[in-house]
Amino acid sequence: MLLRNAKDKINHSEITPKETFLNRRKIILSSSFFLPGYLSGKFLGNNVNAATSKNNEKTLRYSKGYSKLNSDDTLNSKIDITTYNNFYEFGTSKNDPSEKSQDFKAFPWTVDVGGLCLNPRKIDLREYIKDIDLEERIYRLRCVEAWSMVIPWIGIPLSKLLKQFEPVGSAKYIQFETVYRPKEMPGQRSRRILPWPYIEGLRLDEAMNDLTFLAFGLYGELLPNQNGAPIRLVIPWKYGFKSIKSIVKITFTKEEPLNTWKRMAPREYGFFANVNPNVDHPRWSQSRERRIGEFFRRPTLMFNGYAEEVGHMYSGMDLNKFY
Repeated sequence: MLLRNAKDKINHSEITPKETFLNRRKIILSSSFFLPGYLSGKFLGNNVNAATSKNNEKTLRYSKGYSKLNSDDTLNSKIDITTYNNFYEFGTSKNDPSEKSQDFKAFPWTVDVGGLCLNPRKIDLREYIKDIDLEERIYRLRCVEAWSMVIPWIGIPLSKLLKQFEPVGSAKYIQFETVYRPKEMPGQRSRRILPWPYIEGLRLDEAMNDLTFLAFGLYGELLPNQNGAPIRLVIPWKYGFKSIKSIVKITFTKEEPLNTWKRMAPREYGFFANVNPNVDHPRWSQSRERRIGEFFRRPTLMFNGYAEEVGHMYSGMDLNKFY
């Protein structure tokens, strides 16, 4: 797979000014009405000054990875990324995650990996990430609500983690589960929002695709609580609700997992949820999107611009019925 180096297209200094923000949409809660510095080279020692350190430093050490951006793709600012997002575990408004996640404790953190694999076990996330080679990848993020951003994630390809658990031949899918802590995540105190915990899933070939990314940070630091600390998926060719946050459980399965949004509104949200400008949501068009920080809408790209890397996985499927 060939990816153009983001270094040739964009620098961290070229961030979009926060001139125009989307009008925040208050979401009406019902079962059917939801909108769901560059450091190069290899490093010795810890990748992160752990969040439990005395000075509470959260900087990460990483190498420059690969990204595929067009000339009109510009990084969103850190303030855009950390103050405008969906994370219903903290509330349904775009500002709820940043305003209501201060009490969330991201460390210590354990991820339970099991199911149809030969080497199931629990991993201590802090121990796991401190010695691995992290990389930065700048991806487009396209929300199903028709807004988008460009974000510099830090992490590893998901396949790098999954291979260690040796999935067996009958494993066809992977199910992911978000932490359930209603005392720390006020949105989880009401099941009128969503059934908790949040569940997502991928086909195994999707999970093993090199673009599928396991993120531990952004903009050179550990993930903020509001963006899915301390570990989240990033699947750049799918709508954002597939990129599950604050993961505590990964399970190899034979059957397709019933992801949360398909369970809640099966006529509006599917399992694949690939970005597709030709298939509208039942209540709005997906042909164009609003890039946060920009005034005019732009055309939505098939597979969010990553068709060359992922299109082969869906050959023979009807792209007009993909939602």
